[in-house]
Amino acid sequence: MDLILWRHAEAEDGSPDISRKLTEKGRKQAEKTADFLRRHLPRDTRILVSPAIRTQQTVAALTDRFTTVASIAPGASAHAVLQAAGWPRSGQTVLVVGHQPTLGMVAAQLLGCEPLRIKKSGLWWLSRDEGDAETTVRLAITPDFL
Repeated sequence: MDLILWRHAEAEDGSPDISRKLTEKGRKQAEKTADFLRRHLPRDTRILVSPAIRTQQTVAALTDRFTTVASIAPGASAHAVLQAAGWPRSGQTVLVVGHQPTLGMVAAQLLGCEPLRIKKSGLWWLSRDEGDAETTVRLAITPDFL
């Protein structure tokens, strides 16, 4: 199974938190990352997105075919994200568009390390083969490298 963690792009400050929108820079970040994903995502990738406006706008740069999942909203646990994705047994590629620190906690849990910081519009592509106990980092990149 492949699990891709995509942190939302740069968003405005303000509240309520769930309603914050992308900045102009954030829209450009999302486009860069989406361009990369279009070239590399398998066609049958399942896309799960937090209900926050900034994550919805981030994924909109890529596609309008995704599922909004309330359990991965801001403040979600790493367990909630992994459960929603079906890790490690779903047998398909799953892209999760979400938030820090949750996505960093997911990556850290799978890699057995301290929590990680995923930069805005950054991607972490993790993989585990069926029956394997180890997680492989296939890619970790930020939009300024795309």
